[in-house]
Amino acid sequence: MSVTVNIVRAGVFLDSVVLMQISRELTAIQGVEDAALMMATPANWDILSDAGLLEEDTMAGPGDLLVAVRAQDRAIADSTLQRAAELMERPAQQNSTPRELRPLTLRSACRQLPDANLALISVPGDFAGAEARKALRAGLNVMIFSDNVALAEEISLKREARDLGLVVMGPDCGTAIIDGVPLAFANVVPRGDIAIVGASGTGMQEVSCLIAHAGEGISHAIGVGGRDLTEAVGAISTLTVLDWLERDVATHHIVLISKPPAPSVVDQITEFIRRSSKSYTVCLVGSDNLALPDNAKLTTTLKDAAATAVTNSKGLEALPAVQRAPVAGSYVRGLYSGGTLAAEAQVVFLSHGQPVLSNAPVPGAGLFTSERTNHIMIDLGDDRFTRGRPHPMIDPAVRDEPICAALSDPDVGAVLLDVVIGFGAHADPAGHLAGLLDRHGRSGSVVIASVTGTDEDPQVRARQVSVLERAGVVVAPSNADAAELALACLNVG
Repeated sequence: MSVTVNIVRAGVFLDSVVLMQISRELTAIQGVEDAALMMATPANWDILSDAGLLEEDTMAGPGDLLVAVRAQDRAIADSTLQRAAELMERPAQQNSTPRELRPLTLRSACRQLPDANLALISVPGDFAGAEARKALRAGLNVMIFSDNVALAEEISLKREARDLGLVVMGPDCGTAIIDGVPLAFANVVPRGDIAIVGASGTGMQEVSCLIAHAGEGISHAIGVGGRDLTEAVGAISTLTVLDWLERDVATHHIVLISKPPAPSVVDQITEFIRRSSKSYTVCLVGSDNLALPDNAKLTTTLKDAAATAVTNSKGLEALPAVQRAPVAGSYVRGLYSGGTLAAEAQVVFLSHGQPVLSNAPVPGAGLFTSERTNHIMIDLGDDRFTRGRPHPMIDPAVRDEPICAALSDPDVGAVLLDVVIGFGAHADPAGHLAGLLDRHGRSGSVVIASVTGTDEDPQVRARQVSVLERAGVVVAPSNADAAELALACLNVG
């Protein structure tokens, strides 16, 4: 019978990415059924409870770190908790720089780096607003990596930043390139004169990498948060950033990536672009219904956004011919780690008259559906699929069960996947996927993937592509191309 054990580390805080990495290592231990390390906020408490990772008598406050393990027996659970303690000490050992270079507070950091103008906030969402406000009042722009920040708090922070001549990026801002420096989940791309502004992390990664493949570069890539272009927030950060880029001599073209914004926001953005001296590409994933000024072009896919932004003759890599016979199954399962990449694939399918279920429950993802007669595009990085587990960009094993379920389904002819590399991502996602396919087999289904990244990234894009191709995966030059290949394999479109 399974045993669940918890320990509480009062007042201990570690970065969320570190906690997810430790969770991944613990769940790989033989005999461990599940494991998670989380700050004991109310939202995380619910996640752990739903995952069956809480003991009945566990007591912890939102400022405490909760370590939870479910294992086959008590001995395995206890040894895993001991391993968790060792791994929690490792970040401090690896960062053994002199104490004077490791500030413990925002105030001391500002004293040590008086010329700094940006603070990256990565604390539990309940505390992110307070830390962001301290940073703003210290004269710093803010990038909020944290999620679960209340909408009212976001609006208040962004209004305060605007009044101070600063900007708040986020909340839930996972990607940025500031003056050539990649932050959080970002890629190594050349410097250039194209700026990207967007709510989507993986969307900005895809466009910046495609621009790099075309031989051009990025001046800045600035995330504004998924709610910035809603009517409630009113594009406060977007308009601030666009105003900065208007005055930036290093930027000549601007790519704006978003889901279709609120009508009142569209009017503000359109009016700003009309007055701008720069050219624009506006990528509204899933919408082609927007009248833009003459200095802007509208696209509905990330690939088209990149192609419109580049100006040299090299252009983007051509879509390869399908190298295999049409498959027997009739439907496609798209299992994505990036939400915007999943949305882009859906747009491609809809453009060919193929209906798609988006973010529907799928077998092997903790939820099940009897739906077997539709294409499905699912964002497995969504919170409901990562409860108590790392994001699939950090731990590709999160996708293993739904991938195996899709490969075993006789109605599924093609499985679509994204492989996103760069800083913060898994060290070898292609190697993990190749190993999974080797163990499971494919039962006639074709596996189609794209790799978002560059050869300068730590994982090296060319190496990742080679590993996938040796495993029999059809690798497309972009995410949109991968969707087109899936349709070609099924003889539709």
